[in-house]
Amino acid sequence: MTGLVRVPTPGMWHWPPRASQRTRLCLSFPASWDGVSLCRKPWQNAGVISESARRGSVQSIDRAVAILRCFDSRRPDLGISDLARATGLSTSTVHRLLLAMQENGLVRQTAHRRYAIGPLVVQLARGGAIPTTLRDAAMPVLTALRDETEETAAVHELLPSGDRVVLDQVQSRHQLRRTYTEFGIPVALPLGAPGKALLAFLPWDRQVEVLAGHLDQVLPQTITDPVVLAAQFAEIRQRGFAMSLAERTPGIRSVAAPVFDFSGQVAGCLSISGPEMRMPVERMEELGALIVPAAWSVSELLGATPAERDRCTALAKPAGLKS
Repeated sequence: MTGLVRVPTPGMWHWPPRASQRTRLCLSFPASWDGVSLCRKPWQNAGVISESARRGSVQSIDRAVAILRCFDSRRPDLGISDLARATGLSTSTVHRLLLAMQENGLVRQTAHRRYAIGPLVVQLARGGAIPTTLRDAAMPVLTALRDETEETAAVHELLPSGDRVVLDQVQSRHQLRRTYTEFGIPVALPLGAPGKALLAFLPWDRQVEVLAGHLDQVLPQTITDPVVLAAQFAEIRQRGFAMSLAERTPGIRSVAAPVFDFSGQVAGCLSISGPEMRMPVERMEELGALIVPAAWSVSELLGATPAERDRCTALAKPAGLKS
């Protein structure tokens, strides 16, 4: 019977036990206990135990992150019950996690047994480990883009006025290259690939306002037809990047992809530009596929999440197309 051991008579079994005896020994006990086989050698159970521990550790990290996401400018401090409701966790689980998070500086306790973001998060943000500006987050990415494409890469910022400015660039090593000189000078939307990449992701009512206004015909190739631009914006949102075929600067073609901030709103964009002779449409398509993930990596450094980005992108679509 399970749980009972047959007592051997002298000379009945040998030690070490023969294979048949080992089988009978195992059959005399439960095959497993709490998911761990009792008939295996200890090191054969290590994988089972480590896998179980791994799942538990990952779950704890997921839950801790869920707690951190509850804090924002509107809710700088929260109680255990507030966090339990927001995360769907039990109050006992939240309390246990908060104790561990507090020990590691991820949260701190405030008055009336409430919690707020801890000193470690602030230290990481202000100590340089986490870039806090668009330019700081973008520069390493621009260098990588320049090295891979051998064309000039730049970062542009959307201003509260609705214009854009060039923040910085990493220039191509070619003698014939695109070189920005108008740093800090406002450029109207939707001029150029950066301007179109920004305007395409602004709220739809803002797009309508810009398209209904005066659009400068800077060059013969500059697109000023609101219908054509609106169609281009839809395509930009679909594929993730904009193109300019010498529409703002003579002889220069460019591609640009938006950068989003922690709220999911478009904050700026990255661009790759070069002379027309090196930028056929086929290559521009390839560069566009390259710059989209590069721009998203900058967005993540600024705290953007896919959910917030998609929410704001939905607001950029015409009312009848929002879903």
